Amino acid sequence: MSDHDRGMRERGHRALDELRYFLTAVGYFTRVPVPRWVGFAPHYLHAAARYFPLVGFFVGAAAALVTLAAWLFWPPGVAVALGMIATLLLTGAFHEDGLADCVDAFGGAWQREDVLRIMHDSRVGAFGAIALVMALLLKWQLLLTIAGRGSLREVVLVLIAAHAASRAMAVSYLAVLDYVRAEGKAKPVAQRLSAGGLALVAAFGVLPLVAVSPWFAVATVAALVALWLALGRYFVRRIGGYTGDCLGMAQQLAELLIYLVAAAWMWS
Repeated sequence: MSDHDRGMRERGHRALDELRYFLTAVGYFTRVPVPRWVGFAPHYLHAAARYFPLVGFFVGAAAALVTLAAWLFWPPGVAVALGMIATLLLTGAFHEDGLADCVDAFGGAWQREDVLRIMHDSRVGAFGAIALVMALLLKWQLLLTIAGRGSLREVVLVLIAAHAASRAMAVSYLAVLDYVRAEGKAKPVAQRLSAGGLALVAAFGVLPLVAVSPWFAVATVAALVALWLALGRYFVRRIGGYTGDCLGMAQQLAELLIYLVAAAWMWS
């Protein structure tokens, strides 16, 4: 076999591996079935981390499509709600579950061991339920505000950008924080993100923001950096690092922050 043929085969294998990692990310973060040939190994999930924001891009695109289709038949409030429901069905409320678990744990305990124990409990307490209700209501109202002050095009772009950039912010903690559980649903992911992986995460997260508006992207990234620093310090102070639920909470708060910036941007 010539060097050219060998090189072509190696590139083919690398491309297939990257597709496998992307589909692993799709299977982990959504309810979308993936082909059996993808298989599973723990290192797949770690390698898939760089594609989490890209999965968010497609989740946001699905929400936008449902919202646009519903807009033809129902009032804006119903259309926005149906788009939100579509994301919950598509992801199995994966990140919302993390938000509820974290609010229950951080709000209901002070000692690290108690926080982790409550966070691991599958039951939802009062703090978590309230957080979910308020987060969903705030998302709904903010998206309605964006739709009322902007255009359908802007709603679509903001939805896609928010789902992509929020996942980029959350997964970036893999580059700097330690995973604090011996086992857990995020354990296979919980290895340090490489510089190359982090660059890809940043690209997938920032480019959709630029598509909304370059200045909007600058303002949003600045707000997300502030949230990233504050939330990261809080996680370290309370439990010494992060869990999978912490990443879910980070994604939800980042998504809300992007809608807040967008609504203020449209309002002004």
